[in-house]
Amino acid sequence: MSSPAQRYQAAKARSARARTRLGEFQRTNAFDLDEFQLQGCAALEAGRGVLVAAPTGSGKTIVGEFAVYLALARGLKAFYTTPIKALSNQKYSDLADKYGSENVGLLTGDTNINPDAPVIVMTTEVLRNMLYAGSEALDDLAYVVMDEVHYLADRFRGAVWEEVIIHLPSEVQLASLSATVSNAEEFGAWLDTVRGDTDVIVTEHRPVPLWQHVMVGRDIVDLFASDTPFDQLPDAAPGPSGPDPFEVNPELTKLARSEAGAGRGRYAHGAGRNGQRRGRLRDSQLRDQDRGAQAGSAAAAARGQQLSVVRKASRTQVITALDRQGLLPAITFIFSRAGCDAAVKQCAESGLWLTNEDEQREIARRVDEACREVPADDLEVLGYWSWRDGLIRGLAAHHAGMLPTFKEVVEQLFVDGLVRAVFATETLALGVNMPARSVVLEKLDKYNGEAHVAITAGEYTQLTGRAGRRGIDVEGHAVVLWQPGTDPAAVAGLASKRTYPLNSSFQPTYNMSMNLLAQFGRPRAREILESSFAQFQADRSVVGLARQVRSRQESLAGYAESMTCHLGDFSEYARMLRELTDLENAADRQKSHLRRSAAEESLERLRPGDVVAVPGGGTPGIAVVVSADASAHVPRPTILTLEKQIRRLSIHDLAGPIAPVTKLRIPKAFNVKLAKDRRDLCAAVRHALAASNERAPEHATGAGRRAPEFQLSDAATGQERAITDLRRRLRAHPCHGCGERESHARWSERWWTLRRETDALERQIQGRTNTIAKTFDRVCDVLCGYGYLEPTPEGDLRPSTDGQRLRRIYGEKDLLVSLCLRDGALDDLDAAELATLVCTLVYQAKRDDRGLRPRMPSVSLETAVDAVMRQWSALADVEEAHKLPLTGEPELGLVWPMYKWAKGRGLKDVLSGTDLAAGDFVRWAKQVIDSLDQLAKVPALNPAFARLCVAAINSVRRGVVAYSAVVQ
Repeated sequence: MSSPAQRYQAAKARSARARTRLGEFQRTNAFDLDEFQLQGCAALEAGRGVLVAAPTGSGKTIVGEFAVYLALARGLKAFYTTPIKALSNQKYSDLADKYGSENVGLLTGDTNINPDAPVIVMTTEVLRNMLYAGSEALDDLAYVVMDEVHYLADRFRGAVWEEVIIHLPSEVQLASLSATVSNAEEFGAWLDTVRGDTDVIVTEHRPVPLWQHVMVGRDIVDLFASDTPFDQLPDAAPGPSGPDPFEVNPELTKLARSEAGAGRGRYAHGAGRNGQRRGRLRDSQLRDQDRGAQAGSAAAAARGQQLSVVRKASRTQVITALDRQGLLPAITFIFSRAGCDAAVKQCAESGLWLTNEDEQREIARRVDEACREVPADDLEVLGYWSWRDGLIRGLAAHHAGMLPTFKEVVEQLFVDGLVRAVFATETLALGVNMPARSVVLEKLDKYNGEAHVAITAGEYTQLTGRAGRRGIDVEGHAVVLWQPGTDPAAVAGLASKRTYPLNSSFQPTYNMSMNLLAQFGRPRAREILESSFAQFQADRSVVGLARQVRSRQESLAGYAESMTCHLGDFSEYARMLRELTDLENAADRQKSHLRRSAAEESLERLRPGDVVAVPGGGTPGIAVVVSADASAHVPRPTILTLEKQIRRLSIHDLAGPIAPVTKLRIPKAFNVKLAKDRRDLCAAVRHALAASNERAPEHATGAGRRAPEFQLSDAATGQERAITDLRRRLRAHPCHGCGERESHARWSERWWTLRRETDALERQIQGRTNTIAKTFDRVCDVLCGYGYLEPTPEGDLRPSTDGQRLRRIYGEKDLLVSLCLRDGALDDLDAAELATLVCTLVYQAKRDDRGLRPRMPSVSLETAVDAVMRQWSALADVEEAHKLPLTGEPELGLVWPMYKWAKGRGLKDVLSGTDLAAGDFVRWAKQVIDSLDQLAKVPALNPAFARLCVAAINSVRRGVVAYSAVVQ
């Protein structure tokens, strides 16, 4: 309870704030702002930048919306950037509803709405391109909101965020909105360095408490033993008298042990903590419950201590259980597109309905209205009718393979409460605003393209962060389905780690380097790159390494003092000792190598019928070679021992070369699998040995028979002489006669070991210093080699005519595209062929989708693809020589679908015979359009090529590709 003085000061602060822009903004909202929101907004109004790191669903976008409000109030511009087009579309609709469509625009590459508006929502790539092009749209820009700024850790696209942050004019205020990350202060310190005063505001508090559960059979059980939601716990550890809030529910621990011990799990349906917990759930949400279901559930709980076999609930049973507990709407994350579609089908076929008749009519009306422009011929192949039926039931899937229009309809109906169960892949957690009362995770591992891996704590936080709608729900719920072998402690570990680190993925690209050189020259460009977050993090790590080096150098000085000898320079003596040890080790390795080589050569010379004396290995003694593959990379002849055992002889069985003791002829009919043949051959070996010993008794055989000698190389002989000379010098050294020589030697060994470690640390420091600038230098060398850069009279570098074209080409294969343009690989194509070729430069196949090169649809396209592949192969060789990341190989898996589409074929025909989902095809088609639009604007190209690009765009932008559900 605050004191009267504190309440007076708070009231005075509210009164002062009411007279500010922030106070005006507060009055436009139907709810009070949280403290962290007030802090972020106040920083912006004071003219400072701000980084807000807060959990999903906490309302951090309020700070971004205040930046928009300030821009409009001051007659200036604001850009609101997002990582994905779906989030841009959603934010555009939100801001247009609030501030009027005449004041808000949208730019996402393939969408251009009201580009001159004072508030523009755009993807981050669009802003990056504006900055490099020096767009007039940047005039009067006052605020930039970077939503989901933690995307700068993305391996493929993260560099764009850093480019924008570095290149924005200094007068622009930056509002950075991030998920909760563990190194927000580090990121904020970098922002403060490159952008000026930046407030860092971090909160881990969720306005809607989140309960963690495990669904065992059809029962929803608490994950933690505490009666307080984990996200509401104080950061301090619990006191000695209080319960441990991190304790896993003992019933789950008992169940896991039972499963491990008995092979099957049982769950006690009793009262106690969890029975009370479920009762509290129902009491807090009575308006959402069916009272009859409450009574039935309470009666079931009252039966107490009954045991039932744990079976994983079906998807229908999961949704039914959530509905019975009043925990819908829910998002179930399934890490498979096919699994999401199958879940809707299973629930529909089971007869599940989550909507009433009025809601069903409203859903049908809105679905039909939203899809009225989708070509009727495509509805069947898009699975429209089954999708529509699921929606009417209150069920839907959501994944990247769906048509964008379908996904947008699902999002709108879900937000409006008409769809109550969505089965989604993890892409839904990447920014789209679809909060739910509950989130269900079917599994805690996923396929990452190469293997099934466990989800990280950060991914778990991102997924479960969707649970709990602010202003609607009293609490949110995260539910993990119990699987055989589930470890409750591991689940608790994921749920209790609230943050994850933000690490830069920044690397200079060809396009980025070219734009930097064009605007700033090489020296300034290097300085700019050295100001990146990637270099900032590397430099911070160097500080820690340097501290370790200083500590080791102090220890080295102490070791040097401890090995001081009164008779002479013991460091010199120790150096000679180390040199002798190194020489002896090298000599041993040389002899071992010579023995191995001689042994391998002797095995290669063995032939069937050779009788040998095996000196060691698994079965030493006499044996006969029964087969030998002279062409084998590693010789391993098959031998028969006198004990009638068949085995392979390898160099590991030999101490040196081996030679036949005698020879005999093996019958052609000999069969190693027959015991009689093996017995007869062994008898023949004994007879041959006896005859050989009678002729030459000095060659009597046995396991200890002397092996053939091998000659030392000249280098090895020189080593032996050096070792002898060094031993003589050591004996002559004054310290050799010291009585404490062994003690000094031990200190010397410690000194050498620590010296090696210190040298390794110093190499690490050297490797991390100026790493980004060094990569930039290598990129410049490649560009110079291709003639994209030319020297200036002042000794700097500037873009050539080809380099100026590269400045306008963005993408992971920017230089390859530019080289293909320069060499005319795209010149002899028609519109459909051009669209298809561009598709090979933007499409990225899944690892398991790569197959043999398909036959090309036309001779012209075949010739063009050959030219592109040759150019890529040569570029990859150059990049490898310069130690740069390799440009990805052009992908040909989408050639035929794109060619058919560009030729006007229907969607069913285009997708026939492929595993491609309609949504994937539309997404790649739009990326082809984006790339063609770039090429059409590349300067100094043949005007006819620009017209061809426009024709190719028109051939692709039709039907479902052309349709957009964004409100215009």
